[in-house]
Amino acid sequence: MSSPSPNTTGKLGILRFGIFEADLDLRELRKQGRRVRLQDQPFAVLVLLLERAGSIVTREDLRERLWPADTFVDFDHSLNTAVNKIREVLGDSATNPRFVETIARRGYRFMGEVSSSEPPAVAEVSRQVFTDGETELPAAHRGTTRLLFGLIQLMYLIFYLEALLHWQGVDRISHSDTGAPLILIVVLVTAGVGIPVRFYLMSAAAFDYAQLGIKFHKIFIAILALDELWAIAPFLILDRIGFGAAFAATAALLYVPFAERTLVRMAYRGSQKQNL
Repeated sequence: MSSPSPNTTGKLGILRFGIFEADLDLRELRKQGRRVRLQDQPFAVLVLLLERAGSIVTREDLRERLWPADTFVDFDHSLNTAVNKIREVLGDSATNPRFVETIARRGYRFMGEVSSSEPPAVAEVSRQVFTDGETELPAAHRGTTRLLFGLIQLMYLIFYLEALLHWQGVDRISHSDTGAPLILIVVLVTAGVGIPVRFYLMSAAAFDYAQLGIKFHKIFIAILALDELWAIAPFLILDRIGFGAAFAATAALLYVPFAERTLVRMAYRGSQKQNL
């Protein structure tokens, strides 16, 4: 844990942590060089935590520094709101914190490594190195990874809707192959579950929901089971596409959930901590 070095330039400078940087002169937070919306009060709380990284900042310290004695506000509510907004923009979690840790009945502690302003050449290099252990992932445009993730969700939506619209054909296959409507039941149930899940993931990616990385990790096992089950879908139309094409399509679909996970990790690196 390193502390920001003294500043002798007359400017407040920049505090960097992970893929984020807090510009103290402009009073703005940036993620990979792109500005992130954060109101003044949460930003001030974040700066105080960064300045004392690794140490506990008590609620009393925060009150004295940031909430004047003559300010008539609900301090506890205001502080909790500010911390929640900080966690939201950082993609952090109170239960599994990577940046802001809650110290019960005392205050908060910033857990990440913080560095101060540095020469441009060094700063440019530091933006390419992540402290979350995910440097093995290739650098990609965030919008591209989100778009690819959304297209995968759209692909599965088409699968589900196609199966539901032509359920009679699935029913005929299930009876002819097994003598029971087992396949039809599985298709209908999984499609009914999958449709809302895909709409949620698609909308989360479209609106760049900061917590998508954490949320996706929590439901990944269920997504994996659902996707692996639907990987055999090409064999339902074996008579039309042939065994070779069905086998190749199934092999490709078996990989898709892991591709989804990789895309989420690439787009939401800051929200991960040994999660994926």
